[in-house]
Amino acid sequence: MDENNRTRGTDLVVDSFRSDETGYDRARMRRQSGGFVDLGNESQYGTGGHQASSANEIFADVQGDVPWWKSNFFISQPVLFGTWDGVFTSCLINIFGVIVFLRSGWMVGQAGLVNTILILLFTVFVALISVLSAVGICERCRIESGGVYFILAHTLGSRLGGALGMVYCFGQAVGCALNVFGFGESMADLVGTENTWAARGFAVAAVLLLGTINIAGVKWVIKLQFVLLLIILLAAVDFFVGSFTTVPGVEFKGWLGGTMANNTWANYQDNYTWFKCFGVFFPTITGILAGINMSGDLKNPSINIPNGSLAAIGTGTFLYLMFVITLAATVTRDALLTNFSITADISAVKVLLLAGLYVSSMSSCLGAMYGTPRVLQSIANEKVIPGLEVLGHGRGPNKVPIYSMVVVAVVTVTFIIIGDINKLAPIVTMPFLITYASIDYSYFALAQTFDLQHKREMRFQGQSQRDMQVYGATGSDLDLLFPERIRHKNVGDFTPSPTDSAIMNGRMASNGDVRRPNVNVHSKNKNWYSHLCNRWLSLIGVAIKLLLMVLVHWMYALGCLSILWLIWLYIGAANPAVKPGRASEFRFFHWVKIAFLQAIGKRPLEYEQLVVTPVHADISMEQERLNDDNEDFASRRRYHQSTALQSHLVSVDT
Repeated sequence: MDENNRTRGTDLVVDSFRSDETGYDRARMRRQSGGFVDLGNESQYGTGGHQASSANEIFADVQGDVPWWKSNFFISQPVLFGTWDGVFTSCLINIFGVIVFLRSGWMVGQAGLVNTILILLFTVFVALISVLSAVGICERCRIESGGVYFILAHTLGSRLGGALGMVYCFGQAVGCALNVFGFGESMADLVGTENTWAARGFAVAAVLLLGTINIAGVKWVIKLQFVLLLIILLAAVDFFVGSFTTVPGVEFKGWLGGTMANNTWANYQDNYTWFKCFGVFFPTITGILAGINMSGDLKNPSINIPNGSLAAIGTGTFLYLMFVITLAATVTRDALLTNFSITADISAVKVLLLAGLYVSSMSSCLGAMYGTPRVLQSIANEKVIPGLEVLGHGRGPNKVPIYSMVVVAVVTVTFIIIGDINKLAPIVTMPFLITYASIDYSYFALAQTFDLQHKREMRFQGQSQRDMQVYGATGSDLDLLFPERIRHKNVGDFTPSPTDSAIMNGRMASNGDVRRPNVNVHSKNKNWYSHLCNRWLSLIGVAIKLLLMVLVHWMYALGCLSILWLIWLYIGAANPAVKPGRASEFRFFHWVKIAFLQAIGKRPLEYEQLVVTPVHADISMEQERLNDDNEDFASRRRYHQSTALQSHLVSVDT
């Protein structure tokens, strides 16, 4: 009893001594650093540590506090975000863009309410398949920085992933020009000019402003996104309230004006069709991948991306439907076709809706200028495409890609000068359809690869179970020497080779097992959205997107595919040693061949490569031991032996 008390007393003395020593070290560090202590890991202190204010300033030396002005205005360490403040906010402000305000009524006037709802739902369905495919990849693989490029390169290989990443960055830059040009048109109308160059000047100024905000750091981007999202939601509420409070007139008839019957069915003009209207609206939903592109700035990408992306696409779909239904029920068809700012005329507070219109234009551009340079930076850092290494440099703790931002801004300004919204929309549609189709195929190939690995692993299950029963105590030793014996224990797991550093360096866990790296391809988790990720739905999504590319504008589709093919050829010629993807084991056309043979009733033959020692009949062989028996292992049975087989050559006359 006394001994225990003495021990406890000793522990208390040691702890108090450590506390005093820690306090002394913190005070000494504070004096050497000019009054501030580096927190080391900002995630332990929220977004900027405890704020030393009022009475807490007295104990700042002991608590290691950081002043509020330093934690909020200066970014000295990486900042990580979660589901709602990161993914949901970024996705929603990107999918609720300028087209919703300026072209929703035009779509109803062209296609009618029924077809417009079908276009909206089909657009969301096409994007949702890709979102679920990306979510499935996040579940089956470890996600790092790089966003869309990392997903494609991680599954399909760096060569194809690099080519697709460049096409995606091009589409994002053109999409940024599309959204910010809508802002320029609105500003030109506000100042009372119809000069196209005035609208382009406002758009270029907006690009420069948003680029400056991105250079300031990701922390400022997220804070600004919260403000922009609040303004957009207030503008949407203002529009809905105005549809009930605005006095009916020539164009606006109100909910009881009887315009719904006239706006129900299609009345296409100027050679527009259902698919061309789809091509105009589709760029609205392309920002749904914004959450994936900020994977390097998330606390837990595998959880944050699925929850935030699915919540954003559900909220955005509800807002889309409310806009088109309200316009179809309250506005005449001629006004829908000619008055692009009809939403501002309906609103209860016009200034608030115009603010939402301007903000929606800038927010989409802000998200594009935030995510696209990071994708380009990841491609450059991977050294997939020679000559782009300079674009990989970053500034600050979050590695803000300054040079990549300049490249994206130059492409954006170029397309601002080239054309208007209706001309830019089909150009934006093609790169995104290609990217979405590639993400869908990536998940399908990854799931098929897991099945191939699972089938191969299960072949060793029966034999390995018998081995474990026979070997007994020696099983663990042989597992280290011959790891292929235990691969069936964790299906889909990565088993190191005998020369793996984990074995050679002797890194063992507490239970004696080798610390193996993370698995290459996991099985699906049991989250609420896991059952929505279906490989066959992803394969259908690939076919749908390829068909849409032909129907929307086959010449633009051919041009984008040609550019993709040229980049793919260049990467193969300039950098042939790029790493393969996790799904490289799956071959699509071989799978189609096998499926066709099974469909017609034939059983495909699966060949395995076997190494057989040559046996020559005229050369005699005899067994000889080269080592002596060890007394310590003399009692154990010998399982690894070689046996000489005798054979005779028989000549048979026929």
